[in-house]
Amino acid sequence: MTQPWRFVALPIVALALVAGVLGVQVSHGGGEYEPLHPADPCVAREVTSQAEGIDNLTERLVLLGLDGAACRLETSREALTLELAQQDEPTDEQVDALRAGLHAAVARMKKDGTLPKISSFVDEALDNTDLNGFLKAAIKALPDSVIDAALKTDDVLDRAIDDLDLREILANLDDQDELNAQLNPVVEQAVKDALVDRLENLI
Repeated sequence: MTQPWRFVALPIVALALVAGVLGVQVSHGGGEYEPLHPADPCVAREVTSQAEGIDNLTERLVLLGLDGAACRLETSREALTLELAQQDEPTDEQVDALRAGLHAAVARMKKDGTLPKISSFVDEALDNTDLNGFLKAAIKALPDSVIDAALKTDDVLDRAIDDLDLREILANLDDQDELNAQLNPVVEQAVKDALVDRLENLI
């Protein structure tokens, strides 16, 4: 037969355990609640990508570019993406800030040595083009040293950024999670187009 004192003791024990855990949390500063603050976009932070090739490069470019745009607009990257998603169309200031941010991202990657040589992207850029086979083969036959001497990664990226229709890209956002998803492939294709265009001029 179950003794009545057990029904009384169990809630008391549970209450004591909870009080003990709370006491430890409070003693270690857990009694204070501070909401997480978005990262300061004006402070340089390391940006990595699990992708490879041009996709890796453009992912880092977009993330750094958004930070640069947010810094120029004196807001957080999160607040900027939310604002863009809630607007019918971006303002001139937002478009200019994003383009400037992307250019600044190129300059930063060049300065810190994380911009790969352009020759490492040639095959990938040529694979999905409609160039005839002879021209593709001729370009691929060029030594890496010749390509890298003639074309600089930062020049190709800057040209691609200048050609981007950022207003149209930003105007088609439905929610804040779409910004990276829409920018990455567009920037990647722009980089490929700019690279192929410059490569054709070498032949």
